[in-house]
Amino acid sequence: MRTAVLLLLALALAAVPGSLLPQRGVAFDPGAVSRFLADNPVLGTWLDRLGFLEVYSSPWFAAIYLLLMVSMTGCVLPRAARLWRSARAEPPRAPTNLARLDDHRQATVRGDPSRAVEVAASYLRARRFRVVVDGASVRAEKGYLREVGNLVFHLSLLVLLLGVAVGSLFGFEGRVIVVEGGSFTNTRLQYDEFTPGPLTSDTALTPFSFTLDDFAAEFEPSGPQRGSARDFRAEATVLRAPGGGPEEVTIEVNHPLRVEGTKVFLTGHGYAPVVSVRDGRGQVVFTGPVVFVPFDGNLSSEGVIKVPDARPTQLGFEGFFLPTGSVDPTAGPRSLYPDLLDPQLLLTAYTGDLGLADGAPQSVYRLEKAALDQVMSDGAPFARALRPGEVMTLPDGQGTLTFESVSRFANFQVAHDPGKEISLAAAVALLLGLTVSLSVRRRRVWIRVTRPAGDAACTLEAATFAMTRRGPVPDELTAVLAALPCIEPPTATRPPHARED
Repeated sequence: MRTAVLLLLALALAAVPGSLLPQRGVAFDPGAVSRFLADNPVLGTWLDRLGFLEVYSSPWFAAIYLLLMVSMTGCVLPRAARLWRSARAEPPRAPTNLARLDDHRQATVRGDPSRAVEVAASYLRARRFRVVVDGASVRAEKGYLREVGNLVFHLSLLVLLLGVAVGSLFGFEGRVIVVEGGSFTNTRLQYDEFTPGPLTSDTALTPFSFTLDDFAAEFEPSGPQRGSARDFRAEATVLRAPGGGPEEVTIEVNHPLRVEGTKVFLTGHGYAPVVSVRDGRGQVVFTGPVVFVPFDGNLSSEGVIKVPDARPTQLGFEGFFLPTGSVDPTAGPRSLYPDLLDPQLLLTAYTGDLGLADGAPQSVYRLEKAALDQVMSDGAPFARALRPGEVMTLPDGQGTLTFESVSRFANFQVAHDPGKEISLAAAVALLLGLTVSLSVRRRRVWIRVTRPAGDAACTLEAATFAMTRRGPVPDELTAVLAALPCIEPPTATRPPHARED
């Protein structure tokens, strides 16, 4: 167990670089690793060689995890074997001196001592004790269910780890943003972020697709909770298999779309302003919705618009979208309410090379400004605030941008975890086993009849022993002796008591 704890600590420490450094295949920004290597050519190269830029798929991280699995297995299986033998064992023979036990009673038998032994055994069996009669003595034990609970707990822990491992190896998790009217097909190239398991195959992805027909959101209009989301849902049309018929579904929070073991969760939403851009030649080089990412509870959003096809120079725009716009002199542009009461699009423009032709990945939510020049007007950066239908005209005939309308987008998490059923069953069994092991008392009872030399009467001794810290059941031994015939009132040589934790 000490080894398992040390390995668990090592696993936690090994995960720290995965939180502090950009990671391949995990970060929301796909260009983060490339920029880190460019900014830190020496340190970044060594960190990359050592696997610190892809921690969770590195050999050393996998080695720690596998060693932890082996250690846990080595702890659990031998203990499970001992618990199994303990749960099937007979009550042990009585110790020589019963008076040393927790609750000891002594009585005189005037009648047939064998009758007292028989009645005691029958009474204990009726109370679900496991009873063994050895001539003039009875040994009984109760609470074996405690060991069964312990056994279930330990085995369930191992099965739980197995379920997590199966899900990690064969499952995947991805995120995708879909704008109203847009579609998603469950292929790897369609994801904005995709984290597969080491044994996940692209060809094994469930072949389904859906179209986001409409997204509706409702917000609290007044009171202390003003602006809080009351409800949001996505109306979609799903094709569950190639060539299958369309099916209309509603995806809500905690009500995901399920398709053959793959779940589509609705995790967020925002706005996508619809814009049209004309270049310096007057040609429309871009039109459509652009996702702006929210950064506060009122859905104040920021984003960029990239127009690589513009001529004579490429165009880029960055700024804010505000559903209910307000510009505070101190806080800057902010939305006062998350619904579309006064939508505004605040943009500034850039010209030059967007850096899309060099093959390096970059985020769709930021501009690479190394080769860009900000558009100026009268010696100041050129910027405009637009409402739907308004046009932003760049100086010197460099082009125009029209704010056409506003669409909504929904953020979906698509997940497939083949080990979740195993993990769920193991977690339920683990809790049940733990509850049983903590609530059931295991205790032993011994009754022994002896006949002192030269005495016509027999002496009956009875004692209990608690195998848990909670102690024996109060007055249990008194109830046993009260059921015996032909005995005088017993005397307690040691009063019953319960051990304290």
